[in-house]
Amino acid sequence: MSTHARSKHARPRSGMPRLLALTAGVGLLTFGAGWIHAVQDRSDGPALRAARDDRPPVQPSAQPRATRGEHRPGPADQGLPGVSEHTRARIPAESRQLVLVTGKGVGVSESTATLYTRPDPATPWTARGSWPARNGAKGWSPEGSRTVGDLTSPEGVFSLTDAGGLLPKPPGTRLPYDRDDLFVPSGRGVDGESLAGSFDYVVAIDFNRRPGRSPLDPVKPEGAAKGGNIWLHVDHDGPSQGCVGIPKDGMRTILQTLDPAAHPVIVMGPQGF
Repeated sequence: MSTHARSKHARPRSGMPRLLALTAGVGLLTFGAGWIHAVQDRSDGPALRAARDDRPPVQPSAQPRATRGEHRPGPADQGLPGVSEHTRARIPAESRQLVLVTGKGVGVSESTATLYTRPDPATPWTARGSWPARNGAKGWSPEGSRTVGDLTSPEGVFSLTDAGGLLPKPPGTRLPYDRDDLFVPSGRGVDGESLAGSFDYVVAIDFNRRPGRSPLDPVKPEGAAKGGNIWLHVDHDGPSQGCVGIPKDGMRTILQTLDPAAHPVIVMGPQGF
């Protein structure tokens, strides 16, 4: 209502004290409501930040993932050395199998791969086997920064959904397995070593690929510039262009252990990532 409209219907001067009292009361109520609203805005801060999270939304059937500001250390954090709280918070609650690849340094191609399992999210991870590993020749690239041909392995938490290889699948393999004669590497390794047998067994790491397809699938959903075809495969005694190589017996063990029903993931990066 405008000042002009109030003056047209103003009460006689004798009613001014009552009007002033009423106005003051309304002002106090307005201030109180504003103060309560400000407090609520502050308490809603973490929820608003979580809503802007760039990670894929949780499917309705899955348990919600903890975000960076919501994670609370507990028993399930135990048993994963060299992994930051932020990275642990990204491990899906439904995952009960995990391959941890811990690099010896940001720019180093040597690492260790360890297979972990747990019966439920409230139980600590237990190591089931560990092997020396080789990653990208130039070490690791932080999430979102990898480019094709940069000779780094991508840091992060990735699902493991598909496997394959030149050899028939080991007995007990439960991941979808594509046995194909195309699993033969060409050329030589970064240090000039032979690549023979590297792709006898592979597990596709779901980095810039479409889960549910053969590791040979060439499609890169996030664009060719990021590179792709990042695999866990048989070590060829040298650094990789971005994959992770472990001994052949380790690959057999992993293939015979991983179960799609356990939502296996690989957690990979330098020490403390």
